[in-house]
Amino acid sequence: MASSPERPLTQSQKDFFLTHGYLHIPSCFTRTQASDVLQGVWTRLNMSPTDKSTWRTSEQGQGRIHMPSHRSFDASVFVPKAWSAICDLCGGSDRITPSSSQWRDSLIVNLGTPGGEAEKPPVAPKDLNNWHVDGDFFVHYLDSPEQGLLVIPLFTDVIPDGGGTVICPDAIAGVARWLYEHPEGVSPRMVPRGHGDFDQERNLDWYRELVGGCEEFVEVVGGVGDVYLVHPLMVHSASRNARREFRVITNPPVSLREPFCFDRADGGYSLVELKTLRSLGVEAGGGLKRWRITGERERIVPQRVRVQEALKREERKRLEESDKAGATA
Repeated sequence: MASSPERPLTQSQKDFFLTHGYLHIPSCFTRTQASDVLQGVWTRLNMSPTDKSTWRTSEQGQGRIHMPSHRSFDASVFVPKAWSAICDLCGGSDRITPSSSQWRDSLIVNLGTPGGEAEKPPVAPKDLNNWHVDGDFFVHYLDSPEQGLLVIPLFTDVIPDGGGTVICPDAIAGVARWLYEHPEGVSPRMVPRGHGDFDQERNLDWYRELVGGCEEFVEVVGGVGDVYLVHPLMVHSASRNARREFRVITNPPVSLREPFCFDRADGGYSLVELKTLRSLGVEAGGGLKRWRITGERERIVPQRVRVQEALKREERKRLEESDKAGATA
């Protein structure tokens, strides 16, 4: 079965993104395609799909597992409708790095926990403990090209209270303002360069404080094959899988060839740039005439990379053993 054909965004979709900072695009790929990506996932996890007693938890006991990747596939072929929308939001395919079209099976699994299954009512959005923006591998600026868009494909059905990502559209303006005020650069945890806590990886206090003053929250739910396209400054959090249904997503990165530009003489701003400007209170067609970064663009090697390398070796060994056992049978 083929995925849905490429098609441009409608004006109503563009208007929705400029207002809310995200789009939900249904039926971008099929269940057959999803099954191909999920092939061998239970062997990789070393768990049984039918025995929840084998469902180990990780990440502070929250039931989430960030798996390393083994395979890649071309998004422009796999999800042409979503890829076309990504290009529309970013100002055209010529602004996106070629590597961005290569999606990988670096699956993000949320299995929930036995305690969470019995927890009623579900945790309120403001009480979630994982609020952040993506991009733990670089120093952040308002115009950072490393994270041009947040993409969330659903490789399983994701039902309410089933461990879907929660996004906070209200918080985009707070993040944009903070980055505007700190052209020297901030850490992935929003700590300004030169501050003593700049190198800390796990301090999410800044995000929790920001979200505490917000009111709009959206749970990312839908069916297999749906894709959410989200502004890169969208604060979001994993939620608790109270239903303990098998939930799998990925976050394929979209990076740009050049930094975002908020002072385009021709007015050719991308929709992502326009949403950032609107979040800063800049009228349509206007720009930031005097804003420039004052620090160096730097890459960071997060701890998760070292952890995932070890996981990858373990997963590869289990997959090879499974293949040998199948061949023998």
